[in-house]
Amino acid sequence: MQQPNGATSSMEVDGAGSAKPISVSPSLPSKPSFQPLKAHEVSGCGVQFRRVSVPPHRFTPLKKAWLDIYNAIYNEMKIDVRMNLKSRKVELKTKSDTPDISNLQKCADFVHAFMLGFDIPDALSLLRVDQLYIESFEIQDVKTLRGEHLSRAIGRLSGKGGKTKFAIENATRTRIVIADTKIHILGAFASIKVARDSLCSLIMGSPAGKVYSKLRTVSARLGERF
Repeated sequence: MQQPNGATSSMEVDGAGSAKPISVSPSLPSKPSFQPLKAHEVSGCGVQFRRVSVPPHRFTPLKKAWLDIYNAIYNEMKIDVRMNLKSRKVELKTKSDTPDISNLQKCADFVHAFMLGFDIPDALSLLRVDQLYIESFEIQDVKTLRGEHLSRAIGRLSGKGGKTKFAIENATRTRIVIADTKIHILGAFASIKVARDSLCSLIMGSPAGKVYSKLRTVSARLGERF
């Protein structure tokens, strides 16, 4: 059934009027600004602790170097530190003004490195330089030696007056501690691998001259890479 012309035109006018867009100006909220979280707030569980045991033979060196250790940890890293004489452990904990929660683990690694026998300037690099690690192994892990054979292997590692050990340290940019049958290496990951391979060759019986020549080649390659 057809409608009259007037009705049709009025429908068209109504449709045209409804097609006009409605302009709405949305009011977006302002960007929030949050204060940076403190170390104890990031952890979510309040204060965090670390405890590092003190071996009997490192108790006297710890007393002599305590001020250097305390200043580095408390003043630079903003970590509380104390020596528990009853349990013979160095105790560390975060403070309200600790800038970074990772400082606690760095300080624990620093104290642990000193307990292993590293000097204070070498151990301080763990606080100030990233990507540094400590690797430890025993001579018996490489080769089973006893008696005089073990003594000769330790002598080959050190060399006359520590010459061999210093040469490996300088070539690989690491620090090495030889404590009886235990060996500790401090340095970057690639440098530790080169130093460990050289030490293992000496333990297996390779002469120092052969290790030196191989070390020169590998250290030159490392220098080109970095």
